[in-house]
Amino acid sequence: MSSSGARVRRVGLFGGTHGNELSGVLLVRHWQQDGAEIQRPGVEVKPFLTNPRAVERCTRYIDCDLNRVFDPESLGRPVVEDIPYEVRRAQEINQIFGPKGSDDAYDLIFDLHNTTSNMGGTIILESSRDDFTIQMVHYIKNALAPEPCPVLLIEHPSLKYATTRSVAKHPVGKYQT
Repeated sequence: MSSSGARVRRVGLFGGTHGNELSGVLLVRHWQQDGAEIQRPGVEVKPFLTNPRAVERCTRYIDCDLNRVFDPESLGRPVVEDIPYEVRRAQEINQIFGPKGSDDAYDLIFDLHNTTSNMGGTIILESSRDDFTIQMVHYIKNALAPEPCPVLLIEHPSLKYATTRSVAKHPVGKYQT
């Protein structure tokens, strides 16, 4: 997916994919109350709490990991009474920010996470062929210098990612210890 000339018009800022990772939750809530610092002319920026029930309980998830159910099977499941909460939530997120793989999908989703690993602030990418995200990461790294900002590429040639951020044309994960 190479699109270095494409304009970014819609950006999603996700927090709370895992309800016990509170940095993204706090940022999203802050931006929902006062989004002045994230707004830019010509760009719609939407802060979004992805898994509110898990956040309310301060647990990773309710029924299953929301960050693993954005696959075609889960997104296409019929909505029935006993559907897992996170699968239903993935379908809702896909309706709001997608549909996944379509021209109508949001241009960029930043999914904010915490980890107990000693990673510092780390950016996670799923493709080395996405010119836009590569250029954006270069910009971020330069803006943060001299502070380090490692980039983790989790690219796999045949794997189709089922993460929350994979709904966007340009998915980016940000992890903070």
